[in-house]
Amino acid sequence: MASKPGERRLQILQTLAGMLESPHGEKITTAALAARLACSEAALYRHFASKAQMYDGLIEFIEQSLFGVINRIASEEPDGLRQVEAMLGLLLNFAQKNRGMTRVLIGDALVHENDRLQQRINALLDKVEAALKQALRVAATQGTLAEHADFAALANLLRCYAVGRWEQYARSGFSREPLAQWSQQWPMLYCTCLSQASR
Repeated sequence: MASKPGERRLQILQTLAGMLESPHGEKITTAALAARLACSEAALYRHFASKAQMYDGLIEFIEQSLFGVINRIASEEPDGLRQVEAMLGLLLNFAQKNRGMTRVLIGDALVHENDRLQQRINALLDKVEAALKQALRVAATQGTLAEHADFAALANLLRCYAVGRWEQYARSGFSREPLAQWSQQWPMLYCTCLSQASR
C-alpha cells in the first residue's frame, strides 16, 4: 500500500530523531539511517536532497513547536515575569521530552554537518532570547522591574541557563533531567530578575 505524500518523509525524520536519542551520541550516517528504515540510501534521497535537509526538517519542527507556544504565552499571559517563567519552563520541558532534539539544539548532532545548520540554531536561540527580553520589558511596564534594568543582559542570562540545562542533560546521557530542580531554581532566577528593580 502506497504511503500518503509526506508520510515517508515524516517517518525518516522521526527515525533520525530517535537515533539521536542514543546517550552515546555517535555520528549518524545515511547508511545507518537507511538500515534502520530497511531501505536504501537512494530511497532516502528521494525524499531529502541531503542529510543537511533532514536536519533542516528537525530544526523546523523545533521552531514550530517552541515558537507556537512562546507566541501563545506572550499573547495570553499578561504578567511579564510569568511569561518569562512559562517560556523557560517550556524550553526545559521540550528538551526533556525530546532527547534527540536536545542534541540538535546544543549543536552536538550538527558537528561535521553543514555550517548553515548551526547558524540556523544560533538564529533560533537569538529569537528565544528576544522573546525573553520582550517579556522582561513587559514586566518593567508593570512596575515589577525597573525601567532602567539591563534587559539584554537578563535575557542572555536566562537563555544561558536554559542552554546549560540542555547541555547537562545531553552530556549526562540524558540522566540529569532539565526540569529536575526547576521548582527550586526558578525562585532563584526570579530573585535575580527582581533585584534589578532596586538598582
